[in-house]
Amino acid sequence: MDFTVRQADLADASDCAGVVDVLNSYASDQVGGGQPLTREVRERLPLGLREHPTTMVFLAFVERRPVGVAVCFVGYSTFQARPLLNIHDLAVVPELRGHGIGRALLEAVEAEAVQRGCWKITLEVQDANHHERGLYEHCGFDDFVVGNSPTRFLCKLLGSRA
Repeated sequence: MDFTVRQADLADASDCAGVVDVLNSYASDQVGGGQPLTREVRERLPLGLREHPTTMVFLAFVERRPVGVAVCFVGYSTFQARPLLNIHDLAVVPELRGHGIGRALLEAVEAEAVQRGCWKITLEVQDANHHERGLYEHCGFDDFVVGNSPTRFLCKLLGSRA
């Protein structure tokens, strides 16, 4: 299967629509929670991503159809005094999973992280998502351990989720 990956132009309406469509496809699938994005989220998302100062988004295309996305944010490690890159979302439309699109998105993210001088790439994955965890491990991701204990990602929700 032929596909291309490039950085999304968040000032371009068709790229923004592609990001929203792929993320909505993922959210609607059981692995993404089984609930489509609300209309309000779909409407706010492009501007929110465009206005966030560290956003970086990659899109994968088959012909001209967006079929995969990696939404990333640049962070900073105080212990390394260097930037890091967090992959917040990595999604491929369900019917095209298993064709190397996710791997190609990860490779594009890694190349950009290296170019920016990042010391690591971070992401989170559900324990039950064995397929994605396998992809991440195949691409070199592993639990992050400091000393004798792995780092655990924790979350505290604030206010309304809408």
